[in-house]
Amino acid sequence: MDGLELLAADPARAALFLDVDGVLAPIAERPEDARVPPQTRRELERLASSYALVACVTGREAERALEIVGVDRIRYVGQHGLELEPDAGAWAARIHAFAAAQGWRQLETKPLTAAFHYRQAADREAARTSLEDVASLALEEGFRTKWGRYVLEIVPPVDASKGTAVRALLQESRLSRALYAGDDVTDLDGFRALDGLEAAVRVAVSSVEGPSELGRLADVVVGSTEAFLELLRQL
Repeated sequence: MDGLELLAADPARAALFLDVDGVLAPIAERPEDARVPPQTRRELERLASSYALVACVTGREAERALEIVGVDRIRYVGQHGLELEPDAGAWAARIHAFAAAQGWRQLETKPLTAAFHYRQAADREAARTSLEDVASLALEEGFRTKWGRYVLEIVPPVDASKGTAVRALLQESRLSRALYAGDDVTDLDGFRALDGLEAAVRVAVSSVEGPSELGRLADVVVGSTEAFLELLRQL
C-alpha cells in the first residue's frame, strides 16, 4: 500500500497540510484576486469531514486565507507559521516602518510581515535586483527575509516556518500520518517536517517559477492546481 492509499484507508488517523496559493488557488497576477475554485472547495469540505486534521499552512494571514479558501472547518495557520509564535508581534511595527520607507509600488503589509511583490513589474529582472538591495538592508536591520514566487517577504527574526507550524499541529493532534502539498521555497520546511512519521506524502505542485528542489524531495509531483484537485479526489 502506497502513502496515499495508507492515508485514505484510515483518514481519522491522518492530517492534510496544504499551501493555498499555487496549490489550492491558481496563482493570480494580483494577490488580492486569488480564489479557490468551487470544485476544490467542495473537495476540501468533504475531506474536512473525514480526516482528523485538514490545515492550510500559508504565507497569507489566517483570516485572509479563510476568505480565499472559503471552508470554515479547516485549520488556518498564516504568515509562514509566525502566527503561532508569541514573540513575532514585537517586531511588526519596525518591519512595517522599514517596508513603507522603501517606496515599493506593490507592497503588501501583513500583521506581522511585509511582502514586496514584483510579478507585475515591467522588468522583473531589474525589480529582483532592486529587491536584493532591500533584502540586504533588511538583514542589516536585524530582520529575516524569505524569497518566493516573485515576492520578497520581510519577517521577524523568530525561528518560525511552515515546518515549525506543521510539527506543532502534529504534536497537538498526536497524529503520525500526514500529507503536505506545496509549490514554493517556503514549503520545503513543510516537507522536512514530515520526516520520521509512520506515513508521509510530500506533494509538489510544480511550475517553471518553483524551486527544483521541491520536485526532488517530493513523493508525488503534479503539474497544476487542477491536477492537485484530482489527487485530492483520491483521498
